[in-house]
Amino acid sequence: MKHWTEGFDDDDADESLVRPYTITGGRTAPERDDLTLITLVTTMSEVSSDTGHGLRRMQPEHRTILTLCARPLAVAEVASALNLPVSVTKILIGDLIEAGQMRSRPPLAFAQAGGFPSMTILEAVRDGLRNL
Repeated sequence: MKHWTEGFDDDDADESLVRPYTITGGRTAPERDDLTLITLVTTMSEVSSDTGHGLRRMQPEHRTILTLCARPLAVAEVASALNLPVSVTKILIGDLIEAGQMRSRPPLAFAQAGGFPSMTILEAVRDGLRNL
């Protein structure tokens, strides 16, 4: 997916800001305050026919988010995949949650009662870093 600002000259910097504004219908801040960078979002597995009709009125970015989130992703990952600012992505995800197309949940805490992460998680992170 190409970034929405590709093809703009530096002289057209003001025009490049119009696209996110139009994607969100003029909204500049998300209505939901529970969406953080690490909030996990996922597409609802069963979408009713009532909410399915609303997909036609959505932006292409809404449909892309629904496709991306077939498996749980963090808000930051969705923003990165769309090449859009996180604030715009939060607004779009909020639209989908409100329409019943998606659900969100805070990330699961991995710390044990003692406040330290388990050795399994630390080893998994270590192994993942080694594989990079």
